[in-house]
This record gives sequence, structure tokens and C-alpha cells, in this order.
Amino acid sequence: MTAHRRMSHKLTRFQRIQHSRDFERLKKEGQRLAQGCMVANWLPRTAGDDSRLGVITSRRIGGAVLRNRARRLLRESFRRHQHQFHTPLDLVLVARPSIVGKRFQEVEVDFLKVLKRGHLLRATS
Repeated sequence: MTAHRRMSHKLTRFQRIQHSRDFERLKKEGQRLAQGCMVANWLPRTAGDDSRLGVITSRRIGGAVLRNRARRLLRESFRRHQHQFHTPLDLVLVARPSIVGKRFQEVEVDFLKVLKRGHLLRATS
């Protein structure tokens, strides 16, 4: 019997925004756009750095299970598209209550729309 190994696609600690000072800096100095089930705050980083993500899910979303699911959906959207950014970013995504009950594809569409509206995606040929 072969063991099924799961490939880890977790964000590294260098790809996560964890300190409150970084969240505050993005809120104060960064650009902000709301789209569908999320609000995005971002600031460009220097070239060569990795993009970083922070996720905020308030209790208005619901209980712990709903908040954790919202975090997973937002992190996965970031993970799949982080290499398409025009420039490295510090990005904070704030989940709105409308995220509850959405499928990944719906969250991903909102994520891509907010990136396009913010001119954060590389031009595709």
C-alpha cells in the first residue's frame, strides 16, 4: 500500500504579513479597493522581494469555522495568482460577510477583479 503524500502549498512565513505594525502601515499608507466579498489594501515592495499577504476576518463573518474557510479561500486565491503581479506587493485582504457560502471560483473572480481594477496584474500577451 502506498502512502498518499500531500504536497504542501502553504505560504512561507516570509510570504505572510503577521505584525500589527505592517497591517497598520498598509491601512494608513496603502491603496484600497473593495470588490465583491473582499476589500484589498496594498503597497508595492522593492523589486526582488516576495509578495506578502495578510488576511483579516472579523467576527461579523460568523463563527470560527466560517472565518477559517474565508481565510483559506483568500489565501488560495493569492497563492495561485501571486506570480502574475506587476510588482511585488504587501497585500491585505479583508473578508466581507458576503464571502460566506461562496465557492472558491466566485472568490477567485472577485480577487482577480480587484487586482485588475488596481492595475496590479502584469499585462498578458
